[in-house]
Amino acid sequence: MELVNENDKPLVSEAHEGKPVVEWAVAAIVVASALLAFLRQGMAATIIISVTAIALGVMRVILRERSPWKVRSAAFDAFICICLGIGLLITYFSIRLLL
Repeated sequence: MELVNENDKPLVSEAHEGKPVVEWAVAAIVVASALLAFLRQGMAATIIISVTAIALGVMRVILRERSPWKVRSAAFDAFICICLGIGLLITYFSIRLLL
């Protein structure tokens, strides 16, 4: 039977990924956007969330492994963030065109 060293365990989120300050800042932005949406300021709420997502994606591309925002690989994180931001804007404005 082989003994497992403590250092051989796979790393699981939070301990080595992301900075809590950035995570709390994003949480505060989401709460502020929810409050704006509740106050019927849907465009402002959507733009804030979209800009935040795009900024996080760009930050991840520029800073790579030094980025305070990490989930998976830099390419995956950037792709998801930027596409989410652009997708939210496209969805919001396409709905506005129909109304």
